Amino acid sequence: MSAADPKFQTFDLPPEITGPSAWYGPDMIQDQSWCQHFTAADVAEIEAATQAVLTDPGVNLAALTADDFPLPQLAPRLRQVRKEVLDGRGFALLRGLPVERWSRRQAAIAFLGLGSHFGRARPQNARGHVLGHVIDMGLSSDDPNVRIYQTHERQTFHTDSSDIVGLLCLQTAKAGGHSALVSSVTIFNEMRRRRPNLLALLFEPIETDRRGEVPPGEKPYFTIPTYSWHAGLLSAIYQRQYIESARRFSDVPPLTAAQREAYDLFDALANDESLNFQMTLKRGDVQLVHNHTLLHDRTAFEDWREPERRRHLLRLWLAPEDARPLPPAFAQRYGSVTPGGRGGVTVEGMQLTVPYDPV
Repeated sequence: MSAADPKFQTFDLPPEITGPSAWYGPDMIQDQSWCQHFTAADVAEIEAATQAVLTDPGVNLAALTADDFPLPQLAPRLRQVRKEVLDGRGFALLRGLPVERWSRRQAAIAFLGLGSHFGRARPQNARGHVLGHVIDMGLSSDDPNVRIYQTHERQTFHTDSSDIVGLLCLQTAKAGGHSALVSSVTIFNEMRRRRPNLLALLFEPIETDRRGEVPPGEKPYFTIPTYSWHAGLLSAIYQRQYIESARRFSDVPPLTAAQREAYDLFDALANDESLNFQMTLKRGDVQLVHNHTLLHDRTAFEDWREPERRRHLLRLWLAPEDARPLPPAFAQRYGSVTPGGRGGVTVEGMQLTVPYDPV
């Protein structure tokens, strides 16, 4: 099929994108300036702010703000990191929180406090949890109401439903469970060079399964293009398994042969080691990822038998007030496109909560 075929070339594609967001994995392996270490002074400041929140009954943990968690010395560095995540390469790793000496509650508050310097925490499920637990719950993604982070399976490359996703590693797996990143901007560039006819299909709306977490008045799936070009910016939203599982609904048509070819190429590029790279999260690591310009993945893992040693990460979905503009279609999934108040899962009667343990 020719790239000039009018059936596929439905509009003028955006131009090839240059700049720090269009990176290749091997280059990131060589240049690890994205990894920073907390100093002893940083940790002392974080612990002091955590203790202040622990002893203040008036603080609303589910709506914790940077004012509630002052970090006078560290905050300027965090602002630089946030700018790099939102406007630069799209990710960062902050290493060295002493989670081994903290209680679960201390770790949760410290993470919520750090996250408040990047954006407002958004609910991650229908129960209103603004603090998520990424742990194997003994479930399977074969269940259409299970989300893959609740299993030990590979997640495959995808985006989360927020501007920024943050992870804090509490415990590592016995084997596997590595984090992988790839630039959705680079995938766009590569598809534009190789198969622009297929790339054009990814700018058309596609149904994606909500996996049982349906806002009032909405369908059990949302319909947003994988790629959107808005206000001169390229933004992506993607989860292949959920695109496939949305076909279970009677009003959702099967993928066409051309759509399947386009998504297969997209996946092949995401999985290409010349584009992506892996990092291993250690205990006390905080990873921050910009969902609009990156896809992230987690490899399958083997866990420890002892419950206290099981792989366990805390997760935040964050909405910065200085986030990029998003097209109106994103409101289907984000609830709103207003920076600082968008993203997450919202259902009728939800109350925001901070669970310290997986539930």
